[in-house]
Amino acid sequence: MSYQVLARKWRPRTFHELVGQEHVQRALVNALDQGRLHHAYLFTGTRGVGKTTLARILAKCLNCTAKGHGDDGITSTPCGECDSCRAIDEGRFVDLIEVDAASRTKVEDTRELLDNVQYAPTQGRYKVYLIDEVHMLSTSSFNALLKTLEEPPPHVKFLLATTDPQKLPATVLSRCLQFTLKNMPPERIVTHLAKVLEAEGIDCEESALWLLGRAADGSMRDAMSLTDQAIAFGQGQVRHADVAVMLGTLDHRHVLALVEALADVDAPRLLAEVAQLAEQGPDFAAVLDDMSAVLHRLAVAQMVPEAVDNGHGDRETILALASRFTAEDVQLYYQIGIQGRGDMAHAPDLRTALEMTLLRMLAFRPQGVPQPAKTPLPLRGAGSGNTPAAPASGAEDPPADARSAGNPAAASSNQPPSEPGPPAEPAPAEHAVEPGAEAEGMPEPPPPWEEPAGEAVTPSPDAPASAPAPVQAGPAPSAPVGLPSQEHATPMAAPEPASTPPYATQQGMAPEADESDTAVLEAPEPAVEVPPVEASIAVEPEPQATVASDALLDHDHWLDCFDSLGLGGLTRNLAAHCVVEADDGRRLTLRLDPSQEAMNAEIHVRRVQEALAGIGIARQLVIEAGELPEQVETPRQRADRIAAERHAEAVAALQRDPHVRQLQDTFGARLIESTVKPAEAAPRA
Repeated sequence: MSYQVLARKWRPRTFHELVGQEHVQRALVNALDQGRLHHAYLFTGTRGVGKTTLARILAKCLNCTAKGHGDDGITSTPCGECDSCRAIDEGRFVDLIEVDAASRTKVEDTRELLDNVQYAPTQGRYKVYLIDEVHMLSTSSFNALLKTLEEPPPHVKFLLATTDPQKLPATVLSRCLQFTLKNMPPERIVTHLAKVLEAEGIDCEESALWLLGRAADGSMRDAMSLTDQAIAFGQGQVRHADVAVMLGTLDHRHVLALVEALADVDAPRLLAEVAQLAEQGPDFAAVLDDMSAVLHRLAVAQMVPEAVDNGHGDRETILALASRFTAEDVQLYYQIGIQGRGDMAHAPDLRTALEMTLLRMLAFRPQGVPQPAKTPLPLRGAGSGNTPAAPASGAEDPPADARSAGNPAAASSNQPPSEPGPPAEPAPAEHAVEPGAEAEGMPEPPPPWEEPAGEAVTPSPDAPASAPAPVQAGPAPSAPVGLPSQEHATPMAAPEPASTPPYATQQGMAPEADESDTAVLEAPEPAVEVPPVEASIAVEPEPQATVASDALLDHDHWLDCFDSLGLGGLTRNLAAHCVVEADDGRRLTLRLDPSQEAMNAEIHVRRVQEALAGIGIARQLVIEAGELPEQVETPRQRADRIAAERHAEAVAALQRDPHVRQLQDTFGARLIESTVKPAEAAPRA
């Protein structure tokens, strides 16, 4: 006997043997059991999902002659043993007319077919017309079919099948009961293939079945055909290596190896994996596509672990990899991968494009942010409203001995002094850096003479009083409110209280101020002397406060001493969004606004701790992200509020000025409030 391929040998004979189309099976079984049969059925779906098989099973249900099926003989469980069932399975049933519409598209063929509709069935109970690929019929054929399709004789059933229902006229669709068959997921295909191969007595590897399931692309018939080919290729066995060579597809394990190298931030390993891939001559564009798909699955695993697609049979591996990335890194890598895929057309060669894309992922990864040891999954609890877990860089503090090994100054700052006194080794050069001059990842700040123009320099507390003040292109800095040591706590001539709090002049936190009030008017403006704004500002000066080294730091003192910390760049921005949560004399905990959690890196925590030690607050510092208490301002919020109040006062002062009113009355000028810049209080000579 000749060999019968698996796709035909294992074709379902009943509804209960059908795989993966439960929604269609349920509707047809219920209709058969209740006797509610339609005269025309339309089965749609991609190739190899069971359209023709369903039609043949339905034909057997309508014509089964076994006893015990009720009065009309129609059943949802055909016996498969009667003459009608065997004839349908063997393709020789007279009253099952199968028509290939792709080869009989002419209207004459359709008319010839319909001429025999009026005659009663010869052998069975119903005459069943199975028209496959019905969308290939011509327009004239459809028109000829419409009347019979709408009102066929009671002994006729039409079963139509198509892979492209969009090409069917709406008049045909409206006359049929339509069922859309689903694509087979890889999990369902692998399960069915394992059952078939076990029944056939063929040894197989599960990983090889996953390759076949993915290559089938939703078609069970394609999966069966590929399995036949794999059995022949592997000499009676289905092995992963043989199937990979047969399909010519990329081994998914190589893609996972690339992602693991990204998780370890290991550039040499990345290039080594690409070199190993190059020996197999793969499609590097497909490699990048597969990497982007894996990154998408990692993002899903971090947010909703139970929703991870198991199309490759590597769900546990994906969950383990997802915990080794931060959510920000996954999104960044995915975006770079998608952009790199579009740039491949302009690269010298595809391998170069892949390597540059992978290296770009590591190059643009935020520097100074350590990779997490373990990211808890999921990142956000369902419906809990909790914020994501903070990165490992801010979750725990390094041991004291580890800190002292890498930074002696930081180690000494962990020990509270026995009595108030100045620090042993002040570092004025480190803390006098202008905000903005510090960049993330720089081990040391630049020297003072390289500071950007237009920004003020906070004078060092150890600088002699006779030293000339640094040149300033902007407003003069206000006096620090937190003094670093006792030598500054002795009585001295207090400067005139400035009407503008010091926080309003911090970099990036208030508009740049001029030496006088300025406003842009749309009409020509003569020289006008505008009275100083500071005389009308109602904001009271901030009192100077000194935090003793043994005193606990509360939030009011934190606001007072923030400007004297000398922080800059990203470190200043991080600290400006913090409030004091707790201070027990040895450990200081700052609560960070959750919107700024991405900046919470170890390097910034260390710089803030060193700056606090420089003003006599020696603590072990912890910065944790979390919801901020209500009615409590961060330094940034306070500075923004004060800047807004000063701007409103300046606008009001200009609007009261008689000269400005004269310009408005004479020339119809209009004051553009957004251009008003409050003046700084001039220091007393």
